[in-house]
Amino acid sequence: MRAMSDTRTPQGVLAVVKQRRYTLGEILSRPDRAHLVILETIQDPGNLGTILRSGEGAGVTGVIMDNRTADIFSPKVIRSTMGSVFRVPFLRTDDLRQTVSAVKKSGVRLAAAHLQGSAVYDAQDYTGPVGFLIGNEAAGLSRETAELADVRVRIPMMGRVESLNAAVAASLLMFEAARQRRCGPEEDR
Repeated sequence: MRAMSDTRTPQGVLAVVKQRRYTLGEILSRPDRAHLVILETIQDPGNLGTILRSGEGAGVTGVIMDNRTADIFSPKVIRSTMGSVFRVPFLRTDDLRQTVSAVKKSGVRLAAAHLQGSAVYDAQDYTGPVGFLIGNEAAGLSRETAELADVRVRIPMMGRVESLNAAVAASLLMFEAARQRRCGPEEDR
């Protein structure tokens, strides 16, 4: 067990499973309105796992990530998802811009989390099909990816904090969409 596990104190369970592969068509054809999170170069496995776990809690219908994002099948990601990796559809793409363009053409409104966002995140309507663009922990979204967004949103900060952890920012956006879908965009503001 110690030789096969990557942790010092394994839980005593190992499994061999087939890695699930989703297509963009499968993610976009889910019966619920699209509620996507689209990741560009998320490098920290803990952030990726947290985004999947929070995404499941917020009701996301899919996670799309570029091929520079951390390996979703790495043990640290798997552990940090607490099982969500087995329940949330995801897609890894070699061409993020092409994939995002296809998502947009399917009728999904794209909101980019961006430090120079002109719109406050909770002043937008996320009740329709929506996808949140989340960028790299250090560099944010690339200019090319941010330009694909319909709106750039920012999360207002107090104190001297400039930005939030990628997983925290993604979670705020995903749960705002979930709140609006429960209550409506104008409720509880």
